[in-house]
Amino acid sequence: MAGAVTVAAQGRNERARRIAVVGGGPGGLYAAALLKRLDPERDVTVWERNAPDETFGFGVVLSDETLGGIEHADPVVYAALQEDFVRWDDIDIVHRGTRHTSGGHGFAALGRRRLLEILHERCRSLGVRIHFRTRAPALERLAADHDLVVAADGVHSAIREARAEAFGPRVTEHRCRYIWLAADFALDAFRFEIAETEHGVMQLHGYPYAADASTVIVEMREEVWRAAGFDELGAPESIERCAKIFADALRGRPLRSNNSAWTTFRTVVNGHWSQGNVVLLGDAAHTAHFSIGSGTKLAVEDALALAACLEEQPDVPSALAAYEEERRPVVASTQRAARASLEWFENLGLYLDQPPRQFAFNLLTRSRRVTHDNLRLRDARFTESVEREFGCPPGTPPMFTPFRLRGLTLRNRVVVSPMDMYSATDGVPGDFHLVHLGARALGGAGLVMTEMVCVSEEGRITPGCAGLYTGRQAEAWRRITDFVHTGAPGTAIGVQLGHSGRKGSTKLMWEGMDEPLPEGNWPLVAASPLPYKPGGQTPRHLSRAQLTDIREQFASAAWRAARAGFDLLELHCAHGYLLSGFLSPLTNRRTDAYGGSLEKRLRFPLEVFDAVRAVWPAERPMTVRISATDWAEGGTTAEDAVGIARAFAAHGADAIDVSTGQVVAEERPEFGRSYQTPFADRIRHEVRVPVVAVGAISSWDDVNSLILAGRTDLCALARPHLYDPHWTLHAAAEQGYEGPGAPWPDPYRAGSRRPQTGRTDAPKPRLSLGD
Repeated sequence: MAGAVTVAAQGRNERARRIAVVGGGPGGLYAAALLKRLDPERDVTVWERNAPDETFGFGVVLSDETLGGIEHADPVVYAALQEDFVRWDDIDIVHRGTRHTSGGHGFAALGRRRLLEILHERCRSLGVRIHFRTRAPALERLAADHDLVVAADGVHSAIREARAEAFGPRVTEHRCRYIWLAADFALDAFRFEIAETEHGVMQLHGYPYAADASTVIVEMREEVWRAAGFDELGAPESIERCAKIFADALRGRPLRSNNSAWTTFRTVVNGHWSQGNVVLLGDAAHTAHFSIGSGTKLAVEDALALAACLEEQPDVPSALAAYEEERRPVVASTQRAARASLEWFENLGLYLDQPPRQFAFNLLTRSRRVTHDNLRLRDARFTESVEREFGCPPGTPPMFTPFRLRGLTLRNRVVVSPMDMYSATDGVPGDFHLVHLGARALGGAGLVMTEMVCVSEEGRITPGCAGLYTGRQAEAWRRITDFVHTGAPGTAIGVQLGHSGRKGSTKLMWEGMDEPLPEGNWPLVAASPLPYKPGGQTPRHLSRAQLTDIREQFASAAWRAARAGFDLLELHCAHGYLLSGFLSPLTNRRTDAYGGSLEKRLRFPLEVFDAVRAVWPAERPMTVRISATDWAEGGTTAEDAVGIARAFAAHGADAIDVSTGQVVAEERPEFGRSYQTPFADRIRHEVRVPVVAVGAISSWDDVNSLILAGRTDLCALARPHLYDPHWTLHAAAEQGYEGPGAPWPDPYRAGSRRPQTGRTDAPKPRLSLGD
């Protein structure tokens, strides 16, 4: 964070002499104060259309990190804030009459009105002009008359809309209604309370912001809000009803308003934050849901960064580019966390039946910023109580608890995800596969999965893909499963069966992923004659007879897989390959019995599943990998994914491996840490089927957090296992775990402790001298 702003900073920007700030919220005021303090000769003016004491909301929460930046940049503001802060450590979660308390969280809050007063006083003392009850001049005039225009005019920013073509705003409205209220007493913790009413679930978010006042936000899904009649009530009646619903939390006291009204949260994202000498700041540039308390925090940090960049860079364009480059990744990370938190509360009804402590843990870790390990540091007693309720033996992290699928018990929850190696010859796995899969089996994972193993020569993705369509291939796989079972006893090995469909006949990944072969191509088949990429081969539309042939190819490959000694079989219905191509409306344009509605699009994949299940040994589990969204308009939706998972579960799938995307080339994934997990979470709770979560799960802390929160049953990791074949054993060593969930192979036992990397006991100085 560019909070280290000093008057002596090099490269003073002489051009930013006249500065206009539009919007007198905390971000705009703090930016004005900083810019004036850094250069008293600057002419800084703030326009605020409201009165000085007119503001939305009641309390403001700031993090220690933000306060540290304020302290360094402006000790006067920091000292004034310190005098008014209310501090507390606990979070209370009240659900079905039971309160669970987690400590060690460290919050600081004060009244929003008091924050504005402090910033007004600071601006006046520095010589910043503030025009209250005054609309700013037209943007073009401001931009012409000033060196810099700071648009801090909020979520409904008029400046952003005036230059929408340049800024590229995307505004998303969400599914809950909320109202911002206050109570005239101080809650003794940050409180989340759940109310299950005849109309649906409602929630309260509350926290103290003064010795005698608390912010109270009431939130619920739009359909619950309407069913409860709030859409027909005036503000006084709404507020009175909210007070009755949450009477226990409020100790029977009333709620009060500040021109409060029901609204929906809007997530604002901009393609660009500046144009010319106009720059967006705070909610005008970005918003993040109030459930992680980040709006004012982000705006204040924006102000710190903008002021620092104007000091450090030689001109305004360079400063604005540096400001956006610095802040954008920080804001994107916060927005991902806020989106996860927002969606958790939107889908709160899914979790109501969780065990009480797991529900509380799930809520606390909903944004993925608080994790199992982090929470254990903050409140070990609470975390241990969640682990006991979950069934973790003493000293056993959640990831090392066993999990049973049909007749197979996995000793831990870690899966080596299927990863295509493109290293087979004529479909036959060789020494590379033996070493690759064998090393990861020795590395401690509970389940090691093969790459997608093709059911026919025509069903390969590349010439290097492995298969199970000949006896020679099956014998080669038997060599590998025998090694896993004897060399790494207790590790299970699974096979993933699939057919490339329209994504076949391409180069090896490192020669050009999804690029057609320059020669030696084979004909492709698919649900519909649509090429995967422009210029790619157009597949043939599959006839009824061809569908029967392919179904039998899957069954034959499954029979060989059973004889080859695999413990688990996964049917690949994801990533745009053949069976996935039937499921997505973007790739299935058929008008016969295998296209159209979701029920019809499911028909062929289910026929294949049934044929495979019929020959696969009854005691061995069978899973299905799906793409839960296509990340493209008109494609598979999260609701479709639930329907797909429910259909496979009804046909006997023991678990659903929930991935996303790679179905169409024009996809736009929303990447981020464990970004696919919410899809698995929803399927787990709606379908009541075990799930495997995949996608940017990289740390053992993530695995523990997701398992303990009940968002998944197993975690599949790909790239971490390429980086470290012994990832699971190292995770055990780093957590001090030595139990049955992660036994070290005898030949490796001497390496079960992290090697020392250098001397850490340098001699201490013999003498200390004072100043």
